This record gives sequence, structure tokens and C-alpha cells, in this order.
Amino acid sequence: MFESVIDAIRRHNTVILHRHSNPDGDALGSQIGLAELIRDQFPEKTVYTVGDATKRYAFMDGSTMDEISDECFRGALSVILDSATRELVSDKRFELAAETARIDHHIYCETFTDLEIVDPSFESCCGMIAALAQESGWRLSLRSATAVFTGMVTDSGRFRYDSTSSRTFALASYLMEQPIDTAELYRNLYSDDLSSVIRRASFLQKIKRFGESPVAYIYNTAEEIAALGMDAFSVSRGMVNTMSDIRGIDIWVNFTESEGKVLCELRSSRYNINPVAVKYGGGGHKKASGADVANREEAMQMLADLKALTEATDES
Repeated sequence: MFESVIDAIRRHNTVILHRHSNPDGDALGSQIGLAELIRDQFPEKTVYTVGDATKRYAFMDGSTMDEISDECFRGALSVILDSATRELVSDKRFELAAETARIDHHIYCETFTDLEIVDPSFESCCGMIAALAQESGWRLSLRSATAVFTGMVTDSGRFRYDSTSSRTFALASYLMEQPIDTAELYRNLYSDDLSSVIRRASFLQKIKRFGESPVAYIYNTAEEIAALGMDAFSVSRGMVNTMSDIRGIDIWVNFTESEGKVLCELRSSRYNINPVAVKYGGGGHKKASGADVANREEAMQMLADLKALTEATDES
């Protein structure tokens, strides 16, 4: 499955790894994990990781990105990880590379690299990197295994989401052959200080139901975000699942105002919400997608579209 990308890695002396901006655990895990895999197999190659900085996942070993010049891309291979579209990629200079490749698990949106391996059946891009390592017989280091396992855990919702399969557990078992410190990992991922717990409670109080539909939402204004001293991305991605596991709610959306637009994080336990995200210029997975809209009015229209989606699906 991964032969074309492995052959490309072999052909180039310099490999530059990219992922989407505002990285989550899967984006960073696949980027760091593949970087370490390449370094372990080909110590003579130069491997860079590039992109914007992360706060939430700064605990990950290897999360500090390299600062490189345009000249580094000359004759290099750029590999894009966990990115469904060109627009999402952090550091667009991949287009300067001699050859480009992509490994991704999102629903296909567009082709923007020379080589493409896209498989939405994987729960995470990190799952694909684990499969690459296992299928190729590449040596797996503890650092690589820990990074990849982190992304599998976060993108599968601690192995709870229905994208999790027997393959997920088999690959996780393969990674766990390395002495991953899961206790320390889970402390970094899920432990909060008291102030964070209190902030989360304030978001719980804002949950609203869209009419009588199975759709719930939170709307966060720019003023509210500033008053909390939080950044918009942390609120947008970090607070969406405060609405999960509510009986009678099958779709939930977190809206967050940021820099003249509204960030939209869509989640579902039953319905394929991806078409609605795509309608608004976004994308992602069937039950976890994202998009941006211009204002609150468009956000409310998105909720109406999601309500209509539930009605049409239930009638069919």
C-alpha cells in the first residue's frame, strides 16, 4: 500500500514532513513518528519537520518544528500528513520540493501532491504510519511508537469512536511492543488543573438545543474568549465534546468567533455530517468535520441544515 511513498523516500536525500495547521495529536504524531522512522532506517538522510507551533501538544517529544530556508526544498521530497486539502497544510512551501506525497485518512477532497495515499477506513493518520512501519518491516523506536500511539489515541477518542476497528487494536498492540509510558501519556493528554475544570463547566452551561431537533450547539463570541484568556482554537477544538454523550443529542457543534470568522467543529454519533461541512467549504470525516462560516447568521443556517439532514435521513 505504501510502496510509492517508501520508494520516493529512498530516492531523496532530504525529506521534509508537513501536516495541517493548528496541529492535533494525530497531525503531530504522524509527522514526528514518520520523521523518526525515516531517521532510524536512513541515518544518512536529512529529515525536517515544519509547521506552526503547538501549545496543547507541546509535551510531545519532537513537537518543536525546524526553521528552514527555501533552499532546503531544492531537490527534496515533501510529505504531507493528515491534510485533506492544500489550504489546510501548514507551510505551503511544499510546492517548492522536487517531489511531493500525501498520506491521509480524511474523506477525499482534492489531489494536490504527486503521490497520494488516502484511506478513510483508518481511524487516524497515525494508524496509517503504524501500518507503513509494520508492512515495510522498518525498525520502530520508542520515540516513534510513542508519537504514533498518541495520535491513534486522540483521533479514536481513546478507542471509543466507531472508526475504531480490529485493525486499530492490532496496530496499537504492535506499537505497544515498545515500552510506551501510557500513564505519563494519559496524564499529559487528559489531566487538568482546577481552573481548567471550572472553565469547562462554564461551557457546559452554554449548551443549547436547536429547536426540538437532536442537534445541540455552543456559540462562543470573541469577547467571551478574550475574557477567559483562552485562544480561539483551544476553545473550538477543545470544548466541542463537552456536548457528547447527551441523551437525545446526535449532532453537536461548537461555534467560535475568531479573526472575523466563525470556526465550526461538527460532531455526530449517528449521522454523516460531512456533506454539511463540505457545503460550507470544510470537510473531514463522516462523524467529525470542520468548517468556517462568515458570521452568526451562517452558523444558525448550518444548524438548520443539520436539522434537515437528520429529518431526511430518518425518513429514508
